[in-house]
Amino acid sequence: MTTVNAIETRPVRPLFFSYLYPAMVGMLLMSVNILVDGIFVSRGVGATALAGVNIAVPIFSILLSISLWIGMGGATLFSISLGEGNRKRAHQIFTLSFIMMIGIVATIVVLLLMNLKEVAYIFGADHTTYPYVQQYLYIILLFGLFYTIENLLSIFIRNDGSPKLAMMGLITTSVLNIIFNYIFIFMLNYGVKGCALATALSTIIGMLVLFLHFFNPKSELKFVRHFFAFSDMKRIVTVGFPSFIVEASMAAIIILYNITFLHYLGSNGVTAYAMVNYIHAVLLTVFLGIGMALQPLVSYHHGARLTKRLVALLKIGVKTAVILGLLTAIIAMLFPSQLMGLFGNKSTAEVQLMAIQGFAQFAIGYIFLGVNMVFAEFFQSIEKIRLATIIMLLRSFILFIPVLLLLPQAFGTQAIWWTFPVVEGLTALLIAIFIGVRRKTLFGINF
Repeated sequence: MTTVNAIETRPVRPLFFSYLYPAMVGMLLMSVNILVDGIFVSRGVGATALAGVNIAVPIFSILLSISLWIGMGGATLFSISLGEGNRKRAHQIFTLSFIMMIGIVATIVVLLLMNLKEVAYIFGADHTTYPYVQQYLYIILLFGLFYTIENLLSIFIRNDGSPKLAMMGLITTSVLNIIFNYIFIFMLNYGVKGCALATALSTIIGMLVLFLHFFNPKSELKFVRHFFAFSDMKRIVTVGFPSFIVEASMAAIIILYNITFLHYLGSNGVTAYAMVNYIHAVLLTVFLGIGMALQPLVSYHHGARLTKRLVALLKIGVKTAVILGLLTAIIAMLFPSQLMGLFGNKSTAEVQLMAIQGFAQFAIGYIFLGVNMVFAEFFQSIEKIRLATIIMLLRSFILFIPVLLLLPQAFGTQAIWWTFPVVEGLTALLIAIFIGVRRKTLFGINF
């Protein structure tokens, strides 16, 4: 049975879970790289270095947001083309996506390297944290293309029916990152430079694992000579835009949180948020993994016009998100001190207490996060880009900015931590209202 036939004929539930587990493990391990960096820097260098690396993370996220933007836009069109039986177009879309991403990322890396200090201060650095930001970010940018190639390839490989290989590439990166971090920071005393080198080297090796897919005779990821079409470039950018908002908004949210905590609580607040944000980055990818599992299946079924199976996939995705959201929130609220304890004892007792109390409140947002991400990913995968974009803008800018500004003014500094659950809850409520009104007409059949 070919991959195409298996996708069309296999029962929806086992099909979904065959993509879910590799996607979640892969995304989780990718985020573990960030967490590992935070743990090793905190324990091996110190709290100020941790704050510096956290300031640099949003800049790094800009590169990943480009690969996610082009990757998800191109992969969605790639799977739709396969669903339509148009293999030639699928090959053209893959080639165009790959070339587009390399050109854009290379340009951004050069511009950032030329203006590194100015950019770092814009993102929240000061005279105490800048040396750490500079040491970490310089190496990260030098190897920027490798991160983005690995991310784009893992997306396309998942869409080409090999979710397990996509997972194996990310497992390789994650395991080696832990090993290299220990060697460079604790054995060689390279400090935050060692953290950046560990990330870079592990990513390159993980990327090489993904290149094995090109030796698979069933692979539809083929580079072709005649690939350029302005209309296809426009569609890739348009379809992938919600994914760009996901990653880019993470960077913007971190910057806004850093500025807000610095204003109300000083550098201790920034460090406490850095600790919370490292855990949040890991937990967030659990829900991104659900969307990553849905996307290739939904896009293919959309191209093949299998509407009933589309709706069945959406229902399974929402149920999975609700269950995982509740479990994640409960665990985070019950064990915040243990989670914050991962960062060692180099931070002060005041910072530790601030992070523990804040995370217990912050974690309520996971109840709603998964549902919001599933609906955004689903609408993007069926080319309802406006709906997906609205959802992402609601939770990242339209609601987030006013709530972040108003809550601490109205209820005190502790209310800064409430921003995440309030925004995700309001977004979920608006989605529920929209689905309730449009459920009979959105797909032509009842939910």
